[in-house]
Amino acid sequence: MKSLIKPLILAALLLLTTTLLQAQSPPHPNNGVAPNTSAGGNKPVGGGAPIGSGTLLLIGLAGLYGGKKIISNWKSFEE
Repeated sequence: MKSLIKPLILAALLLLTTTLLQAQSPPHPNNGVAPNTSAGGNKPVGGGAPIGSGTLLLIGLAGLYGGKKIISNWKSFEE
């Protein structure tokens, strides 16, 4: 039980410091300018960069890694 308390306190401390100690607030989506509704409205935060393919790549690599771990554990279990 004592060995579990130190890592738990460390994890909680790291979580709180990353959320509470930010250098500045995030910028306004349109650099503080009112959105032009005739030109399509607000520009999305991040400039509209696509993240879909990166997410699929991450899921695919995680699946490959999990499959490798399953196969290696299965082979070591058979021996």
